[in-house]
Amino acid sequence: MTAEQTPLTLSPELLEAIRRIAATEHLLVALDFDGTLSPIVDHAGEARPLPRSAAALESLAELPRTTTALISGRALDSLRLVASPPAPTLLIGSHGAEVWLGKGSLGLELDDEQRTRLEEVREVLQGIVDVAPGTLLESKPAGVVLHTRLADDDVAEDAVEAATRTLRDVPGVYLKTGKRVLETSVVHASKGEAVEFLRQATGATAILFAGDDVTDEDALGRLMGDDVGIKVGLDFTQAPYRVEAPGQVSELLEALLRERRRVTSGT
Repeated sequence: MTAEQTPLTLSPELLEAIRRIAATEHLLVALDFDGTLSPIVDHAGEARPLPRSAAALESLAELPRTTTALISGRALDSLRLVASPPAPTLLIGSHGAEVWLGKGSLGLELDDEQRTRLEEVREVLQGIVDVAPGTLLESKPAGVVLHTRLADDDVAEDAVEAATRTLRDVPGVYLKTGKRVLETSVVHASKGEAVEFLRQATGATAILFAGDDVTDEDALGRLMGDDVGIKVGLDFTQAPYRVEAPGQVSELLEALLRERRRVTSGT
């Protein structure tokens, strides 16, 4: 059975929204990675996009007047490694702190104060991980992430509470909670700001954004008018549309690809 013949499980309302946004002059397709293009996995380095989603994203990236982008909490290097994004795809990492718009993009540079603060944050979190079995740290250019996915629920809760209590009032340190993670950063950034930046940078006339995590609500909240926001999963959301899992994101992208091809080919 071909992709054209595969029955869709998307709601009629979402399919209509896809048809509508596919007709926009310049379309920006911006997607979260973990939990959206890729299923959630226990070990971050093992995440990979679902094959159908990867193929559809690559084809969308090749269409005229169509820009693709990944907006992730991952550091850019990690995002490139696991996502293997199509060459034209724009990349936003570390929740907006890192930006890659093609050759010549400048990397993130911290000043001396930020570097000192980042080391202090790392020491605090390392002290928590040392006494909280199943927790671990991930270093990013502007922050440190406390992962609790492998910890027992009570250990995870206590670890996040201890870290939050210690760091929440430290000047210049920004906290974000996600699914079994606590993100810390010494650079203020959000996926919402990333969406607005990409809108301006690409000249997009409409944005389709899909994401699964709490931090993706920042991006969903910045969408407007002709944009389409999609929540992946069953958690609370402000998005007007929802799919249950990354497998349906594949269907979503394939449906968008079919409609966008018709528009850009003039048929």
